[in-house]
Amino acid sequence: LFFVCLFFNRKTGEPPLINGWIPYLGKALIFRKDAFKFLVDQQKKVGDIFTVHIAGRYITFIMDPFQYVYVIRNSKQLEFHEFADKMASKTFDYPALSKGKFPDLKENLHRIYQYLQGKPLDIISDHMMKNLQDIFEWKCSQATDWETEKMYKFCCSVMFEASFVTLYGRVPAADGHKVISEIRDKFIKFDASFPYLAANIPIELLGATKKVRKELIHHFLLQNMTKWLGGSKVVQARQDIFEKYELLGDYDKAAHHFAFLWASVGNTIPATFWAMYYLLRHPEALAAVRDEIDHLLQSTGQERGPTYNIHLTREQLDNLVYLESALNESLRMCSSSMNIRISQEDFVLKLEGNQEVSLRKGDWIALYPQILHMDPEVYEDPKEYKFDRYIENGKKKTTFYKAGRKLKYFLMPFGSGISMCPGRFLAMNEMKMFLFLLLAHFDVELAENKAVRLDNSRMGLGILLPDVDIAFRYKLRS
Repeated sequence: LFFVCLFFNRKTGEPPLINGWIPYLGKALIFRKDAFKFLVDQQKKVGDIFTVHIAGRYITFIMDPFQYVYVIRNSKQLEFHEFADKMASKTFDYPALSKGKFPDLKENLHRIYQYLQGKPLDIISDHMMKNLQDIFEWKCSQATDWETEKMYKFCCSVMFEASFVTLYGRVPAADGHKVISEIRDKFIKFDASFPYLAANIPIELLGATKKVRKELIHHFLLQNMTKWLGGSKVVQARQDIFEKYELLGDYDKAAHHFAFLWASVGNTIPATFWAMYYLLRHPEALAAVRDEIDHLLQSTGQERGPTYNIHLTREQLDNLVYLESALNESLRMCSSSMNIRISQEDFVLKLEGNQEVSLRKGDWIALYPQILHMDPEVYEDPKEYKFDRYIENGKKKTTFYKAGRKLKYFLMPFGSGISMCPGRFLAMNEMKMFLFLLLAHFDVELAENKAVRLDNSRMGLGILLPDVDIAFRYKLRS
């Protein structure tokens, strides 16, 4: 009888239900412990489509990557934005956008992402490059000989400050670096609680998190932001839109700005760490990427060194195939996002091969791309880091196969369809520029020999953090 309760169809056409025996929690504990292993085990038992009861939710997982397209293109019946809005408003403490008192606010904010594409992307990327160079120049002035730092802390320090200044502007006070460092330290404390907030745990149960969040939001009140110099058009456009809504309080506007900061760096910082870590762990990868960087500088007549400004066009960045492949490979290995859609009505989702899935209004549908990223049919030796995995005959490789069939989706660190990260192009540029400047200016090597593993506490939420930090050392290249 127990096994009958675990696997049964709720109604005709509905997938097998994996219910668990703990009331309300269902399979939440085992899923949280290791979602990847749990999902692969269920796939072996019951097939490519199944529903799991997780903490009061019934989530239907589509495991076959050839079926992803049928979920992604059904954006009318399978919605994402309302779910994301509810989670974000609770996490970052602003009123939900979907409420009637803020007509068109969600659509107006979405339109602003045009500033992160095309020509405006070139402008903001140029600013990011300059700000990164300023920080690396300061690092260069400190590194008269070998300097040793913790790698995650280093990546966090550089990427947070460069991103903050690029988006929100410089703090003109003499202690501007110190002010941004203080915001960063609070950000790290808040970020540590993010998985719990995303899991709907009340913030009151999370120690000082509520106090830290309030302090962070206060940094983004209008009277503080107006003092910052040289902010980006994307942030200015957001400010202009917020001013049109009288019912949006000053604190609410500030909370939106804080949420945008988290969206900008919350995943980019750990992704930068993993890209750097894997390069330093693999000397042949480091040598290939550095050779490519040096060749570009030589071919464009640019000098490397702390007193020289390096300029990279979008085309030049895009043509760094070894750098992009190494970055994509680290993203493949460290990303763990769950692409969620919510059924807006009772309907039948039609899939490839005349398969059908009956869904009820409110059901959750989930794609879990980490399963695809670690599929040995798609990626040979998927647990191995291969820096040139995305290169073929000296060019970018964009064709991958499963069971002899070409995949439309093979690398999904930024989500999919309507839930795809609108800042993904800027994020890729930022990480490439960080690695470019690091390897152009410094000799870098690991200072301790220990394995760094993925911390699974953020499974389903984006880029996984390292379970420990690791020391590395750097000095100016001769």
